[in-house]
Amino acid sequence: MPSDNIRTSKSIQQQTGRTFHLATRLLPERIRYPTYVMYAFFRIADEVVDQPDGPSPAVQHERLEAIRETALGNREPDDTDDGVVLSAFQDLRAEHAIPDEEVNVFVDAMEMDIDQARYETFEDLRGYMRGSAVAVGNMMTMVMDPPGKEEALPHAAALAEAFQLSNFLRDVREDIHDYGRVYLPQETLSRHGVTEEQLADADVDDAFRAVMEEELTRTEELYREGVTGIRYLPEDCQLGVLLAAVLYAEHHRLIRERGYDVLTATPELTRRRRLWLLARTWWHWRRNSDPEATFYAVSAVSERGSGTTPTEVASHGQPTWRG
Repeated sequence: MPSDNIRTSKSIQQQTGRTFHLATRLLPERIRYPTYVMYAFFRIADEVVDQPDGPSPAVQHERLEAIRETALGNREPDDTDDGVVLSAFQDLRAEHAIPDEEVNVFVDAMEMDIDQARYETFEDLRGYMRGSAVAVGNMMTMVMDPPGKEEALPHAAALAEAFQLSNFLRDVREDIHDYGRVYLPQETLSRHGVTEEQLADADVDDAFRAVMEEELTRTEELYREGVTGIRYLPEDCQLGVLLAAVLYAEHHRLIRERGYDVLTATPELTRRRRLWLLARTWWHWRRNSDPEATFYAVSAVSERGSGTTPTEVASHGQPTWRG
């Protein structure tokens, strides 16, 4: 892969995905460079629809279709930075036999963000995440090429969904104010009597805390399912994926520390906290080389769940969570 392609792709990841970039640096070189390219490809498509004052829906659809055709090798890339990344992605897709389906469902999900801003049920949201998250996990797994690929893929899908859901729960404020989107399932909001006006007005009450705790709990089940599959990955890839899980799940701790207030500000991991988690993860990994044991020793996700229900949160206020 040409060095300028790698530099451009790596730069995009460094600038827009600091958490993921830290985890990527722990991957072996043969996986690290393709990961830079994939992440840059995902960001190029995502940024078409994630512009608060972006172009019209018709223009966004047109740009995404051009990205799709170029990524699939049906169109020549141009000489822009985006073209450099798409050229590298064409090579990567061919080298690792990434099916057209994974590219198509990913771009389809980006197009859904143009026309759809609400999801009635969690299953509806999962339909969106098949492209926006699971396709990403599938492509990463194909690049890593584990000997137990068929065993690894369902766990990779669960972990990819968990990562995306953690982002949704962190970004409630940004999504509704900047993009007019709500990724919290409408059925969950309705069950607890939370309105979109309440989200827009940053009204954090016990009902909203119950919504957040219900969705955090759901997401943590996916982390548990996903982490159990890290052992199927090549040994030199396991620590990098494990650290990514620890870092993304750490947002849950931040959310709970803030009393579930993601409406007045967006919780963010500081550089110091990321490095502290890296050190703790590495230390536990050196002791046992067990992905699950390390994850539960370090992460914000407990092995068996918190044991606190959304109803208890709504009735008694913010619970005390172990650190």
